[in-house]
Amino acid sequence: DEFRQLSRQFSLGGPYRHLIEKMINHMQYGKGKAFRDMSLDRALKEQILQDSSEENSTRLLLRKSLSINIDWEKQCLAADKKDVLRAAILRGKLPKFDRYGDTFNGMGITVHDTWATHITMKSLHIDNKRYRAVVHYKVQDHFGLDDEDIFNKIFRNFNFFRIWFVLQRYNQFNFRPFMTNIEATVEITGGCDDD
Repeated sequence: DEFRQLSRQFSLGGPYRHLIEKMINHMQYGKGKAFRDMSLDRALKEQILQDSSEENSTRLLLRKSLSINIDWEKQCLAADKKDVLRAAILRGKLPKFDRYGDTFNGMGITVHDTWATHITMKSLHIDNKRYRAVVHYKVQDHFGLDDEDIFNKIFRNFNFFRIWFVLQRYNQFNFRPFMTNIEATVEITGGCDDD
């Protein structure tokens, strides 16, 4: 099948190279149902933890904001600081798979950009001028191409994208785009001297 064969040029190696064929199979046989895979969850967690950009990493921005806004005397984070934490996250770049390596490891073709990201602090423990926060990332992406994608001058030059675009629109082939659900939980630790 040409669609699957051409997909391999975008997933040359690494632990995620198998995902594109798995997702193409889901596109053909999943009838538009949402897709979830532990490899995607692992990739998201790795992306979050490996992002070392102090101005873009939502994890690092949240870490800094926690260190600054925790009331260290009372060992708590006041409820009115919720908007400060939200603003810190919004200053960052939400997790995406648009790094150079993602072009070849399979993540750039399977997820690339994301449609929705929900970040929730599940717990915050403060003790002895240190804290530990558990933060959950829930990400959704659409595995399908829209007009903007296919009119992109880079994408339209690849047969793979042209085939993908036609398959998902021609109802006789039963290929259906779908939502991809990805989740990761990370731990953020720090202290009063981290700001």
